[in-house]
Amino acid sequence: MSAHLLEVAGLNAFYGKAQILFDVSLNVGRGEVVALMGRNGAGKSTTMKSVMGMMQQVNGSVRLLGQQTDDLDPFQIARMGMGFVPEDRRIFTDLTVLENLEVGRQPPRNGMQEWTPERLFKLFPNLGEMPHRAGGSMSGGEQQMLTVARTLMGNPLMVMLDEPSEGVAPVIVEQMANMIITLKKEGLSILLSEQNMHFAELVSDRVYVLEQGQIRYTGSMHELAENDEVQRAYLSL
Repeated sequence: MSAHLLEVAGLNAFYGKAQILFDVSLNVGRGEVVALMGRNGAGKSTTMKSVMGMMQQVNGSVRLLGQQTDDLDPFQIARMGMGFVPEDRRIFTDLTVLENLEVGRQPPRNGMQEWTPERLFKLFPNLGEMPHRAGGSMSGGEQQMLTVARTLMGNPLMVMLDEPSEGVAPVIVEQMANMIITLKKEGLSILLSEQNMHFAELVSDRVYVLEQGQIRYTGSMHELAENDEVQRAYLSL
């Protein structure tokens, strides 16, 4: 069995005639947090959507648990154990916190402890204080937490988080970092799209840096944090 939960090789993606990704290859090991970094428009979200089966025009190889997923629909990939938290927080605004969580429920997986609302409220105490509040009346940061919690109710083996620290209060960013560290201890694999160097450094083991749809740098998170030249070339605004 491969040590890698996710293996992506030679991924190309297109919007119409415009090519967005060029031969992107990456992998995520079991219980590993990997950051996908780059400026706005570098191709981070497109990479995640391609892995999740949400792009129409894609070629290359994507394997989850060693199984090819290229021809699967997003719901089938989710059932295999992939969770995806998009940047735009797609919660059900008319449903309460508890109702949103129930929508995401899937059976537990072998070898993994089952996620329940009670466990999630320990991970996200803010949500535990408002189980009956409608999603539409929550702050952006609270909605972000709810999106992650609902994804975890699917008992995934791996989660992709698209810009989790974007546009939320510093206290929420800190809670998100603690959450990712806790999930790693639980054995979950995480692919994290991020621009915030400090946040990525707190939680990530390795990093891939994207620029104009191509992988320009790969290494440990510590190596990138020490490499001012790469940061200036591909991450500085």
